[in-house]
Formats: sequence, C-alpha cells, structure tokens
Amino acid sequence: MRVVVTGGAGFIGANLVRALLERAEVEHVTVIDDLSTGARENLAGLDVSFHEGSVLDRDLLDSAFAGADAVVHLAALPSVPRSLADPVSTHHANTTGTLQVLEAARRAGGPHVTAASSSSVYGANPELPKRESMAAMPTSPYAVSKLTAEAYLGAYHHSFGLPVLPFRFFNVFGPLQAPGHAYAAVVPAFVDAALAGRPLPVHGDGTQSRDFTYVGTVCRILTSAVLGRVTSPRPVNLAYGTRTSLLELAAEVERCTGRPVTLEHSAPRAGDVPHSQADSSRLRALFPDITAIGLHEGLARTVDWFRTRHAPLSGSR
Repeated sequence: MRVVVTGGAGFIGANLVRALLERAEVEHVTVIDDLSTGARENLAGLDVSFHEGSVLDRDLLDSAFAGADAVVHLAALPSVPRSLADPVSTHHANTTGTLQVLEAARRAGGPHVTAASSSSVYGANPELPKRESMAAMPTSPYAVSKLTAEAYLGAYHHSFGLPVLPFRFFNVFGPLQAPGHAYAAVVPAFVDAALAGRPLPVHGDGTQSRDFTYVGTVCRILTSAVLGRVTSPRPVNLAYGTRTSLLELAAEVERCTGRPVTLEHSAPRAGDVPHSQADSSRLRALFPDITAIGLHEGLARTVDWFRTRHAPLSGSR
C-alpha cells in the first residue's frame, strides 16, 4: 500500500508517518508539507518521499498522488486565535486546500481519503457530550473552515463515489508538539513551562474542560482506517469521552513532571468554547479493537519526550 500524508511534517503527521512505516502492509509513504507549521527535522531518519509545497498546488498534488492507495489529509492552518487574526488565510489553507486534495484524489483514480476536522465545529452548542448528529454552531473562522471541509468530503463521496472518512479531532497532544509560539496548544505550553520553572499560562479561570487525546491513540485509529479502508461520509469524533479541566490538567502536569507549578491567569481567548467532550459511540463501533491511551500515560510519555529531545522547541513553529 502506498500512502500520502499531507501535513506529514507536522506534529500529528510526523507521528502518523512513523506509525504507518511500522506496518508491513505499507510499502511507501509520501509526505506533502509547506513547512508553515511543520518541520523537516520531525521526519529525520524516516524513509519517505518528501514534497515541500502547498496543497493548493495542483501539479504538486498530482505528482504526489500518482499511484497512491490512500491519502491522509492533515495539512491545515491550525488554531482558533490564528484564524481570528487572519481568517482568509485559514479559509484558503483549510477549505480550499481540502477541495484541492479531493479534486486531486479524483484525478488520481479515487484513493481512500481520511481527513482531519475539529471538535471546534460544535462551537456554541452547549450540549455534552458532543454527538456527531447535533447541530454545529461554529464560533470562529477556523471552525467554519473545518465544517466546510467536512461538507466537501461528504459531497465528494455522494457525488463522485470517493471513499472518505472525516474525523473530528479533540485536543490532541503528545511528542513533537511545539510549545514556543503564539498559538501553542495547552498541553505543550503547560509541560514546557513546568519543566522550565515558569508559571503555567491559563486563559480564563481554568475551569474550562477538554477531551484530551494522546497522539498515539490518534495514530492507531488513522492507521487502522487507512489499512481497513474504513469509509463514512459522516464525520466521526476521534476522542474517547473524557473531560478534564485546565486546573485538573495543571495538577496532572505537576504529578508527571515532579515539579511544583503555579498558574498565571489571563483573559479568556475569543472564540474558545467553555467545555468539550466527545460522544465516542460511532468511533468505538468503527474501531472496536482499539483502546485509548489514558491522559496520565500520555502525559508521562510527553514529559519524557520533552526531557530527552536534543534541541529546545521554544520559539520553533
């Protein structure tokens, strides 16, 4: 099997590439990444074909997709705050980029397309847990871009018979996730601060809660989806229904690092939702043999990676 990973030099993508290369069924992996948020060093030592460029580049996509059996589309401009600062760039990368990937897949003969969406599409809908059938109420340009991308995936399945599987990711964390930039996710920001002896940055009062998912679990699911050619035009939550507040997360980081932590509160961020928790029924039905790696174990592995990495990531993209 030949697999293309867009955004394959990023945090989730580079972890997925490693997981795919461990499978005997995978003959070759091709990576597309414009390095706007990823890094070549994330793929150091891996036997992949690397195409530096954007998913908006038709010719690059056609070259990379030639002979592919599956595409995992992870390339995106992440972050709600980033989308508030630059909505148009977020739309081009996430929505138009997904459309270009789907068109390239059609031209390539219809490889299976798995794609990353986001729990942010639920937005202002207060109901918990978040079920895929509930109304989406996006509150940021990022969320809108992901919801529109989902709609394109479903439309290409129904209109052109393209086998697709859109996943809604929930607060994925783990090794290779960079802390040192303005749009850093909360787990690497907390771990990096704790190990450096700095206060943990908390936007708001810390009672907001999230369904944290370890990247190893995400990669198990994505690999299983690719190898099994699992298809669903409807989105699937990729999280296991846990709910952890940022205050509880800070306490867990303190336990895993063995360092006493203090918190530095600031104003809540625009576009953030107060609570997020997945209904995992559909995920468990599609992937009954996969067990999630828990928050404590995932954080412990993440802390170990932070401690053993060769170069600090603070300031990296």
